[in-house]
Amino acid sequence: MSEHETGQIKGLPENAYTELKPGETYEPIMSPQKVYPEVNTWSVIWGIVMAAVFSAAAAYLGLKIGQVFEAAIPIAIIAVGLSTVFKRKGALGENVIIQSIGASSGVIVAGAIFTLPALYILNLQVQFYQIFMSSLLGGFLGILFLIPFRKYFVAEMHGKYPFPEATATTEVLVSGAKGGNQARLLLVAGLIGGIYDFVIATFGLWAEVFTTRVIPIGQALADKAKIVFKLNVGAAVVGLGYIIGLKYAAIICAGSFVGWYVVIPIINFFADGQTIAVGTNITALIGNMSAEQIFTAYVRPIGIGGIAMAGIIGIIRSSGIIKSAISLAGKEIFGKHEGLKTNLRTQRDLPMAIIAGGILLTAVVILVFFYFGVVHNITHALVGLGIVMLIAFLFTTVAANAIAIVGTNPVSGMTLMTLIISSLVLVSVGLKGESGMIAALIIGGVVCTALSMAGGFITDLKIGYWLGSSPYKQQSWKFLGTFVSAITVGGVIMVLNKTYGFTGENAMVAPQANAMAAVIQPMMSGQPAPWMLYAAGAFLSLILTMIGVPALAFSLGMFIPLQLNTPLLLGGIIAHIVGSRSKDEKLNQARRERGTLIASGFIAGGALMGVISAVLANFGFNFVNKEWFESHSAEALALLMLAVLCAYFIWETLRAKKEE
Repeated sequence: MSEHETGQIKGLPENAYTELKPGETYEPIMSPQKVYPEVNTWSVIWGIVMAAVFSAAAAYLGLKIGQVFEAAIPIAIIAVGLSTVFKRKGALGENVIIQSIGASSGVIVAGAIFTLPALYILNLQVQFYQIFMSSLLGGFLGILFLIPFRKYFVAEMHGKYPFPEATATTEVLVSGAKGGNQARLLLVAGLIGGIYDFVIATFGLWAEVFTTRVIPIGQALADKAKIVFKLNVGAAVVGLGYIIGLKYAAIICAGSFVGWYVVIPIINFFADGQTIAVGTNITALIGNMSAEQIFTAYVRPIGIGGIAMAGIIGIIRSSGIIKSAISLAGKEIFGKHEGLKTNLRTQRDLPMAIIAGGILLTAVVILVFFYFGVVHNITHALVGLGIVMLIAFLFTTVAANAIAIVGTNPVSGMTLMTLIISSLVLVSVGLKGESGMIAALIIGGVVCTALSMAGGFITDLKIGYWLGSSPYKQQSWKFLGTFVSAITVGGVIMVLNKTYGFTGENAMVAPQANAMAAVIQPMMSGQPAPWMLYAAGAFLSLILTMIGVPALAFSLGMFIPLQLNTPLLLGGIIAHIVGSRSKDEKLNQARRERGTLIASGFIAGGALMGVISAVLANFGFNFVNKEWFESHSAEALALLMLAVLCAYFIWETLRAKKEE
């Protein structure tokens, strides 16, 4: 489109977020018939810088506070800022590449820090090359396994999945490219959301989570019946809920509500008659547990089982796509490559011959790495390779699906499942004890990184699809971002271990890695896993699939804590209210788009200021009065502030006019 070249971008096409009618096609902002600046010295160098900086920041903060922030949005904001400052014309394609290379940081970090610090926690020997290689190879595998599914997720399912993070990032890039009122609105919403979340994290003026324990009857219900309602009041999470929309937010919350208001009260019903602890690796009586502890011990494993079964169902349902991908690979490898010549720039992926060769080469390198660097036994190395290839392949679509629906990749749950399966298989082939733990954790690290990359990369490809980037360029340069991020995260983990350690006083928190360590130690000592709860989750997924309810979204609700699900529902309700109030469909559409921009601002502002707040806290700049922050008064004030934020959100969205 000439509008991109003249700099007069009006925004995404009207059908960007809606399902296509028969015969209708989606035309991105950058025309498929034209060539735009994408990969050049500017975009590659800035992409590398972003990958290194954000890998270090994400690893440090992730291990310190247990949360890995999504780097895509902050990187997109910085890329837009740089292109504006340096007055680069037609920078949209370049910004997509900067974001794509740089966004490798968050996904590689999540893969590494969820598993590998467990090696230090268990006092096992670990080398830099083990951390680097497991992150690098896992990342490569995630990219290669995902590419054949790109067309299905980003094009064939157009308008059927909300892609919340991709939507927010795309809005940032588009607003930066077209400037004007929409850029100002995004900036204002970003400032409001960012300052709001910053005030909570750095000054603690009101609580981050509201619970029904603020009133006496709520406290009594929580103590006696283990029934409690929790709501995170953050702007970013409400914005995420708006973009997800009411349908999926309701299904996610339904999963959460079944866990918290059906399973937990039923379990608690038997508390009075209980004289021994029930369940795998559980030592406390139910009567002595809080609702949160019952959730962790009994509900979350059901969610893990549900996610695993949803993955298997997803693979069975995608068997047609897998077959066509393999068939296409065969035609491209042994045919005359005619398809590639006729493809439009925006529809071209890396050739299937390269994908197949890359998977084969990565598998060989993993085998060599396992044999020489981990287990020193060819049978054990082959078993490890088999586990990695099978689970990473099976769960690639689950990771992509989860990101497409809720923007949250349940990678720690899937990795926990991988560790359990790995431990069982490795013990059965005679590998146990310390060497078994090292092998299982490094296998877990490779799988975790592969799944994390698959989920994160589908976001990049969706952004590229909406804007009109060349997928094969994004795919080619993603390997560079993975390499830079793997080196950085390996170094950061080693340095943090030497500086702070992962055990003892003032150590890095690393909650996911601690959970992995807690699971793997008994497994390698012959103790059992909560198989009955996993099975219950698996059967629940089957039943949900039979009645047509998306099992993955529901299971995610059971896995993710209640307070992070309820604001999604609130955001979804706001989306429904503002998008259906008028009888004029064009006005509703304008309101929905304006709301998406505000929600994207909330997410972007929350992400950026959350990072700044955590960095300041680590340098001692934190003014939270813990006693006030944890008080019931702070919770009551939090609910009031959330109401004010939502009122602004609704008011600003309803100001949309049709001509926008």
